[in-house]
Amino acid sequence: MKGENTICLSCLQKMPRTGLHNEKNNLLEQRFWGKTEIERATAFYYFTKKSKFQKLLHKLKYKDGKEIGAVLGKYAAAEIVENEDFNNFDCIVPVPLHPNKLRKRGYNQSLCIAQGLAEILRAEIDDENLVRVIENPTQTKKSAYERWENTKGIFAVKNAQLFENKRILLVDDVLTTGSTLIACAEAIHEVCNAKISIFTLAAA
Repeated sequence: MKGENTICLSCLQKMPRTGLHNEKNNLLEQRFWGKTEIERATAFYYFTKKSKFQKLLHKLKYKDGKEIGAVLGKYAAAEIVENEDFNNFDCIVPVPLHPNKLRKRGYNQSLCIAQGLAEILRAEIDDENLVRVIENPTQTKKSAYERWENTKGIFAVKNAQLFENKRILLVDDVLTTGSTLIACAEAIHEVCNAKISIFTLAAA
């Protein structure tokens, strides 16, 4: 598979997968209860600090590792596609970066993941309709409440009709508190009727 020289697939197979896509009302989905309406949520791997997977994600996010995102997205999609809850999406929507951060980094790592997913799930990617309108500070050292406060109102939908009555898969790299994804889902729900599910590569 393309990208094996970047990622050891045999190593990936040994990393702790969550299997949450096969478990309704799982612990990840419970993080969204009472905060925003979602259909399903899953992460492919468990995230642990100083692990090999953390190093991979660091390369994906900060070291021009675009191919890593696409390969991991494809690898995960080949498994979750067997579950009907994670199939037949109308569009895949990566969590957007603010234009300033996008210019600085040069790419959106969530879009890279979405491209891998889309190849297997056979769904279109929409990376233009959901936009980040406020460039909030980094979330790294913030508490759960501070993360939630930090993300309120930072996303907007440009054309509500494009998402109306659609099944949408929101995609991000890592889910920690879920505050960013909650803000994305709320921005969509505020303007249209859509069914939203969530996929991340890893969950802390």
